[in-house]
Amino acid sequence: MARPISAPLKGAVRAPGDKSMSHRALIFGGMAEGVTEIEGLLEGDDILATARAVEAFGAEVERLGEGRWRVTGRGGFRTPGSIIDCGNAGTGVRLLMGAAAGYDLTATFDGDASLRKRPMKRVTGPLADMGARFDWNAAEDRVPLTLHGGGLKGMDYLQTVASAQIKSAILLAGLNASGETVVVEPEKSRDHTERMLRAFGATVDVTEEGEGWRVRLKGGQALTGTAVAVPGDPSSAAFPLAAALIVPGSEVTVEGVMLNPQRTGLFDTWIEMGADLTVSNRRVSGGEDVGDVTARYSALKGVVVPEDRAASMIDEYPILAATAAFAEGRTVMRGIGEMRVKESDRIALMVAGLTACGVAVEEEPEGFIVAGGSVRGGATVATAHDHRIAMSHLILGLAAEQPVSVLDPEMIATSFPGFVDLMNGLGADIGAGRD
Repeated sequence: MARPISAPLKGAVRAPGDKSMSHRALIFGGMAEGVTEIEGLLEGDDILATARAVEAFGAEVERLGEGRWRVTGRGGFRTPGSIIDCGNAGTGVRLLMGAAAGYDLTATFDGDASLRKRPMKRVTGPLADMGARFDWNAAEDRVPLTLHGGGLKGMDYLQTVASAQIKSAILLAGLNASGETVVVEPEKSRDHTERMLRAFGATVDVTEEGEGWRVRLKGGQALTGTAVAVPGDPSSAAFPLAAALIVPGSEVTVEGVMLNPQRTGLFDTWIEMGADLTVSNRRVSGGEDVGDVTARYSALKGVVVPEDRAASMIDEYPILAATAAFAEGRTVMRGIGEMRVKESDRIALMVAGLTACGVAVEEEPEGFIVAGGSVRGGATVATAHDHRIAMSHLILGLAAEQPVSVLDPEMIATSFPGFVDLMNGLGADIGAGRD
């Protein structure tokens, strides 16, 4: 429960390690020959599921300390001795399937109730075109499913949506395919895979093509273990920064935040809304741009979010909607139908939660519109076990007139372990009930 209205939030914190890079560091380390030393790894449930999966595929995985992990790879994946349980990790399962498809092995993938509802053919389709085979063990297009890998051929693939998960799965399969694999994106998606493959010794060619990219990778490339420094996750940094923007008198700095241009769409949008948001101490870490981001309480105004910005902030629309509830005027968010097939139907859940808190919201098939103003709060919000829905409404509750509670908050640990302690350390009052 978040109590109304919070005292000003003050202080500096570090965001948890970036989730996207944490998944990749473990998987690439498992595929590589030799030792990969990882610092700053996110230790949320999703990442721990990927660590167990990499170990099941034959790598040695050790936790050396907080955020410090060592992966000793044996130059490829082997048939696991048990089902690969990816928990709630959509990124983990899709990237692991791409990686495993290039090897002569058989593996069954499964996950929790949420993961079993999410579509898989967006990845298994192109992998099958490369030569992988899939057995659908239950409903088609859903896990559990069994992959039979090996014998792949490179392909040219034109993406219809900007998706780093699809692109990454194809590229990872292409590492062990014959010939060349090419992925053409109409819009740019996250390029963490391309950057990190180079760090592991692979050659990846990326050229501009219209508004997107053409990514080329030759098959038969081996990865070599390396050191990976994982910067702070901008998706997680968004929550304390959002709280500072909407709680009067607040000033919060989140240190070491990744500033990859494909991940900063939310920050750009907030600035267009009038947010007092500044970046200092810019530097490069782990091949990524990094900086310290400071947010101060701001009088926000509604904006129309450019649809072509969706790929750079698709996970941040829930917290954007929460801040838009306090802005003057309407914030229009369209071209984000991908939100409906995340851990939950995030459009429907945000519309329902905001409406229950007294916010005027219009739902559309591919987006929604939030009319800002004062926020009554006073609701208990259903989250469908979605961590971002839960955290967004708890942040909303810090500036609402009445307390806001969420159901099933335990899923926050999938991406942001320590969220409540971090927020309360800044001066928020989030807990299980009234004192």
